[in-house]
Amino acid sequence: MKNQVCSKCGEGTYSLGSGIKFDEWDELPAGFSNVATFMDTVVGPSDTRPDGCNNSSWIPRGNYIESNRDDCTVSLIYAVHLKKSGYVFFEYQYVDNNLFFEFFIQNDQCQEMDTTTEKWVKLTDNGEWGSHSVMLKSGTNILYWRTTGILMGSKAVKPVLVKNITIEGVAYTSECFPCKPGTFSNKPGSFNCQVCPRNTYSEKGAKECVKCKEDSHFSEEGSSACTKRVPCTIKDYFQIHTPCDEQGKTQIMYKWIEPKICREDLADAIRLPPSGEKRDCPPCNPGFYNNGSSSCHPCPPGMYSDGIKECRSCPAGTEPALGFEYKWWNVLPGNMKTSCFNVGNSKCDGMNGWEVAGDHIQSGAGGSDNDYLILNLHIPGFKPPTSMTGATGSELGRITFVFETLCSADCVLYFMVDINRKSTNVVESWGGTKEKQAYTHVVFKNATFTFTWAFQRTNQGQDNRRFINDLVKIYSITTTNAVDGVASSCRACALGSEQSGSSCVPCPPGHYIEKETNQCKECPADTYLSIHQVYGEEACVPCGPGSKSTPDHSVCYSDCFFYHEKENQSLHYDFSNLSSVGSLMNGPSFTSKGTKYYHFFNISLCGHEGKKMALCTNNITDFTVKEMVGKSDDYTNLVGAFVCQSTIIPSESKGFRAALSSQSIILADTFLGVTVETTLHNINIKEEMFPVTPSQIPDVHFFYKSSTTTTSCANGRSTAVKMRCNPSKPAAGVISVPSKCPAGTCDGCTFYFLWESAEACPLCTERDFHEIEGACKRGFQETLYVWNEPKWCIKGMSLPEKKLSTCEAVDFWLKVGAGVGAFTAVLLVALTCYFWKKNKKLEYKYSKLVMTANSKECELPAADSCAIMEGEDNEEEVVYSNKQSLLGKLKSLATKEKEDHFESVQLKSSRSPNI
Repeated sequence: MKNQVCSKCGEGTYSLGSGIKFDEWDELPAGFSNVATFMDTVVGPSDTRPDGCNNSSWIPRGNYIESNRDDCTVSLIYAVHLKKSGYVFFEYQYVDNNLFFEFFIQNDQCQEMDTTTEKWVKLTDNGEWGSHSVMLKSGTNILYWRTTGILMGSKAVKPVLVKNITIEGVAYTSECFPCKPGTFSNKPGSFNCQVCPRNTYSEKGAKECVKCKEDSHFSEEGSSACTKRVPCTIKDYFQIHTPCDEQGKTQIMYKWIEPKICREDLADAIRLPPSGEKRDCPPCNPGFYNNGSSSCHPCPPGMYSDGIKECRSCPAGTEPALGFEYKWWNVLPGNMKTSCFNVGNSKCDGMNGWEVAGDHIQSGAGGSDNDYLILNLHIPGFKPPTSMTGATGSELGRITFVFETLCSADCVLYFMVDINRKSTNVVESWGGTKEKQAYTHVVFKNATFTFTWAFQRTNQGQDNRRFINDLVKIYSITTTNAVDGVASSCRACALGSEQSGSSCVPCPPGHYIEKETNQCKECPADTYLSIHQVYGEEACVPCGPGSKSTPDHSVCYSDCFFYHEKENQSLHYDFSNLSSVGSLMNGPSFTSKGTKYYHFFNISLCGHEGKKMALCTNNITDFTVKEMVGKSDDYTNLVGAFVCQSTIIPSESKGFRAALSSQSIILADTFLGVTVETTLHNINIKEEMFPVTPSQIPDVHFFYKSSTTTTSCANGRSTAVKMRCNPSKPAAGVISVPSKCPAGTCDGCTFYFLWESAEACPLCTERDFHEIEGACKRGFQETLYVWNEPKWCIKGMSLPEKKLSTCEAVDFWLKVGAGVGAFTAVLLVALTCYFWKKNKKLEYKYSKLVMTANSKECELPAADSCAIMEGEDNEEEVVYSNKQSLLGKLKSLATKEKEDHFESVQLKSSRSPNI
C-alpha cells in the first residue's frame, strides 16, 4: 500500500490478485455471519413460538462448512464491496430435498440485485460436488446461502455442504493469504497452495511439508498433523475371493485395508490370517456357462442356461427370456462397478466400496465410517418380450434385489436410479438394521438406466473406523427384459401364420398366444393383458367392476358412467363433469418447531381412457406444471397418477416468494374398479369414517392402487374415493378426508376421500317427478310436472312440457241438476195430491158397503148396485183397499202390480139367492 505497486506473495502464502477465496473452515472466517430465523407468522395450535432455532447455524467442518439439519431457516451471510463487476463461485453438496437451499444476492438496501438468475440451487448426486456461480455487480453485494429444513415427522435431513467460496472482482488485494494446514507454497507469487502428500503434514503458512515418523505415525493426504499408529485389529483387514481357476476352485484371500494405519509388531496386535484356502467355486449365474475355463461366459443369442448346464437352444415356439439374475458372487459382473467416496476427504478414493463373498456381495471397509460405498449396475435399455411388442403405458421391466443390513449406528442404504445419465434420484432408503427382504422397482420407460446402491455407516463427520462391522449384504439382483441380457429360461412366443420356421413374431397389442396353435389372439372385451404372462387365455385378466379395457388391452379404466340396479329401480350415474382433476388442500399441519404445511391431493377420477391425469410436482424451481410437462418427459420432479400427493409450504411460512411444493408421491396409478360396495381388493371403507348420507341414493366408490411398494407399504399404497350425491354442492363439489385421519390416511398406506357433488347424483328418470292438474277454465285444463322434493337426481330426463286438455265446466251440470230436481219435486207433489184424494173416496165407499152388508134389518128391495150414487159406474167383483204408505202407493202405481198384503173383500150381489 505504501508504494502502490503489486508485489509477489512470499512462500507459504498465495493471492488471487483481484479476488478472495475461502477454503479453510476450521472456524467461521472473518466477515461471515450466521443468522437463524423462524419466519412462520403462525406457529401452530399452541401459539407458542419455539426457541430451538437459537442454536441452529452453519458449522465449519475443516474443508467445508455444513448447514443446519433442523427445520429452522439459517442464512450464511457475507458482504463484499466490488470496485468492478465480478462473480462468486462455490462448490456444494446438496442431496436431500427435505432441505431447501437457495443462494441470492442483495444490495445494501436489502433488495435482491439479480432476479433473473434462479436462486434455487440444484440437487447433486450422492457423493458428488456440484458448482454454482453468479455474476456480481460493482458496489456492495450481500451474499446469502440460506437453508430451510422441512422435517414433517421424518428423520433428520442431510445437511448442505459448501466449500471453496471464491469471489472475483475486488479492485486489489492488500494482503496475501497463508496456506491452510495440510498445504504448502514453495514459490513466491503463487495463486494457490499445493496439498501435502500422504505421510506428511504441514501447519498454516507452510513452505514445505514435514514427513511423519514412518514406524509409529502416519497421515492422510492433506493432513495438518501425524497420527500415532495403533495395534492392528480385525477391523483393519478384509476377505476376498479370487476368480475361479481351471479346477473350479477359488481362494480365500485376506488383505489389509489401505492405507494401512495399524502396527502388527505391537504386543496386542493381531496378525493377518493366512490366505490361500481353496474352496469350490459357486456355479455360474443363470444365463452364463463355464466352457472349461476359469470364468463364466454369457450364452450365445437364442440359447439359455441355468448356470450349471451347458447352453441350449430354445425349442420351436419359444424365445429366450432375457435379463440378468446375479445370485453367485465370485467376481463382480461385467456391467457392475464399485467405488468409494467421501465428501470431506479423499481417503477412500480408488478403494472398492463393495466386496464379493460367494453367495452375496457386501459393503467394504472404506476409509472411514462416513464414506459412501457405491455399487452401480448399468442397463442400456429395456424392452418387452417379442410377443408383447407394441403394448403402451405398461411395465417394460423390473429390478428386484434381496438384501439385509446389520448396523449398530445410524447406517443408511440408499437405492437410486439414473435415467439417461441426467440425474440420480433416491427411490428408497433404509436406515438401521433390516432383516432379509426383497425390494422391487418397476420400469415403465425404455431408456438407459443406472441403478446405484450407496451405503453409509454414519453421517456424522468423523474419520475413524468405529463401525467397521456395520455392513449391508445383497444376496441377489434380478432384472427382467434387459436389452443386453442373457437367458436362464425360454418362454412361449407367437409363430408366423405359415410357421415356416421357429422364428417368433410380435403379437399386436392386447393379444395373447393361444396354446393350441401358438398364434396371436386378441383378449376378450373388458380384459387386460398381464405383464408377466402372455401364454394362454388366462393371460387376459378381467377388469374390475364398472370398468372397461383400452383398445390395446393394456389397462382398465372407467368411462365415468356407472349403472346400478336397486329395488327394481335402475340408477344411472354420469361422472364425466368430474373427470377433470379434483384437488384438496388439507391442513394446515405443523412440524415440531411450528413450520406450517399442507397436504395437497390431486385426484383424476376417471383419467382419460387409462391415462393418468393428476400431476404433482416439486416446484422448488418455481416452474409451473405446464412448463415442466412441455420441457421434457424425464423431468423427475413431476409425477402423474390417478391420485398423487404433495407437501405445500405456504409462501408466508418461510418468507419465500411463492408457495413451495415438495415430497410428491404417487398414491394410485392403477384403476381397480367402481362399485356401490364398500370393499374391493382388500380395500375396506368403514361406515364410521364418513357421515351417513341423508338420502336413499347409494354412494359410489372408486378404488385404485399403486404398483410401487415401499418399506412401510409392502403391498403398495391404495386409494378409495367415495362419491356422494349432494344437490347443495354444485359443479366440482367438495372433497374431504375422514375426520379421524386428517392426512387422508391412518396407516400411511390406504387413503380415503369423500367427494360430495350434485354431479354425483344419478340421472333423472320418470320416477323423479309427478304431475299436478289445474282447474277447468273455459273448457280447458292444464297439467304441470314438478320434481319430487328433495330432488336427488341430475341431468338425464327433463321435465315434460305442461299439457293442455279440453274439459266441461262445472256450472253447466249444476244448472242441469237444479232443473231436474225442481221438476221431480213438482211431480211428487202432484202425484201425492192425486192419490190422497182418490184414497179418500175409496175409504168412503168401503165404509158404506160394509154397513149395508151387515145390516140384517134391511128389507128393502135389492138394488142393482150397492153404495153407488147416481151417475157413477158399477164396479163389479173385487175392490182392493191399499193400506201402504205414500211411497208404497207410488211404487204400486209405477209397477201396476198387485201386492200380497192388500186386504180383499168380495162384494156379493145385493140380491138374495132366495129371492
